[in-house]
Amino acid sequence: MNAAWRRVRRSLVPALLLLLAACASTPPPPSSNVANNVLFRAIGLVGTPYRWGGNTPDSGFDCSGLVDYVFRTEAGIVLPRTSREIAAVDAPRVPRDRLAPGDLLFFGHRHRVNHVAIYVGHGRFVNAPDRGGTVRLEELDGYYWRDHFLFAKRVLTPRVRAALAAN
Repeated sequence: MNAAWRRVRRSLVPALLLLLAACASTPPPPSSNVANNVLFRAIGLVGTPYRWGGNTPDSGFDCSGLVDYVFRTEAGIVLPRTSREIAAVDAPRVPRDRLAPGDLLFFGHRHRVNHVAIYVGHGRFVNAPDRGGTVRLEELDGYYWRDHFLFAKRVLTPRVRAALAAN
């Protein structure tokens, strides 16, 4: 190997390692088929009444009940019952500028999660926001939400899906 090639190799190897590390930090978007099923189900539930502790269309939904119902019925993923427990699921975090449809959004105050929603794309998400309300479509940059967004996670990955698959 000549000296010129060794210099090129020495400069390329660190650059390639950095590129691979950057790619590994954000998982690929979920398969479009599963993500589409999740989105269609979530959007189809818009208008369903809010009910604290609710987890079916007939009984109404709270935020975590809505998320669990959609992911259980459309992706075969059983999620924990509360937004804090869902936030603790071992799934990769996704930067806000790399959100993909089907990602879970977590909101709260002072780094404490108190709300979860499903990202649908184009800066919008579906959630069951509060008592007296209904499941609805919201803007991520809307009043309240932009100031309370904490982080996002991608559960529609093969590793996470296998770990949380419904029995």
